[in-house]
Amino acid sequence: MAKVLRTPDERFASLSGWPHEPRYLQRPDGLRLHYLDEGPQQAARTWLCLHGQPTWSYLYRRMIPVFAAAGDRVVAPDFLGFGRSDKPVDEAAYTFDSHRDSLLNLVEALDLRNIVLVVQDWGGLIGLTLSMAAPARYASLLVMNTTLGTGDRPLGDGFLAWRAFSNKNPDMDIARLMRRACPHLSDAEAAAYAAPYPDATYKAGVRRFPNLVPDRPDAGGAALSREARDFWRESWTGKSLMAIGMKDPVLGPPVMRALHDVIRNCPAPMEIAEGGHFLQEWGEEIARNAVKVL
Repeated sequence: MAKVLRTPDERFASLSGWPHEPRYLQRPDGLRLHYLDEGPQQAARTWLCLHGQPTWSYLYRRMIPVFAAAGDRVVAPDFLGFGRSDKPVDEAAYTFDSHRDSLLNLVEALDLRNIVLVVQDWGGLIGLTLSMAAPARYASLLVMNTTLGTGDRPLGDGFLAWRAFSNKNPDMDIARLMRRACPHLSDAEAAAYAAPYPDATYKAGVRRFPNLVPDRPDAGGAALSREARDFWRESWTGKSLMAIGMKDPVLGPPVMRALHDVIRNCPAPMEIAEGGHFLQEWGEEIARNAVKVL
């Protein structure tokens, strides 16, 4: 069996603003996927919150209390290679399809219904392909700074610069990156983002994501993403809310406005003037609005 790392539990002790108990789903291949599950299982809504790279479910700590206070259920998984989920050391273990299958399995295993799909960054690249697999499970969409990887459009200069940076920094300083992107973070909060990764060997999933973005029509995930584009444009019947971090240099206003044109009946976006790429760090206002309209 390929080598798999599991971050020691003590790395997650006493994280700033993170009181949640871990839960785990055992995949058919033996790997363990972490998720948090707060609120009543029979709640009227379930917020399925999907993070991106190089973060983990900790990214949603400002929004989870708002959703929970509304009496709703909140499920927030960590992608394999991130957070408290298992971390295969071989970068080839991480594919678009394997990440998507993990999320589909989680939704089925927990029998999630009346889902509000909450996505950002890779949470959207993969998450936006989920609803078409089981449309009856999904009631609403909250979409922040992300896109669809359809492979039939050039990747933007901002993303290409990010991919080059990531590839040049195999032991990425995640705490430093998060402080730079979110200047209001405390040192303890920035350190919490780095907690899952004791050293570079734990960061194979982090390194792999930028190189999985579909950049040609036959790339992994590209065909699925084109199907998803058609689904959101032609078949989506749920409610939607888009929020844009206006200071995001990678997946900012131009990318999001193009995505807005794809999502059927999506109202005018919320524009968060000071918000950057990791928009959940400015997320309380977004969550309060989402609770009202979705």
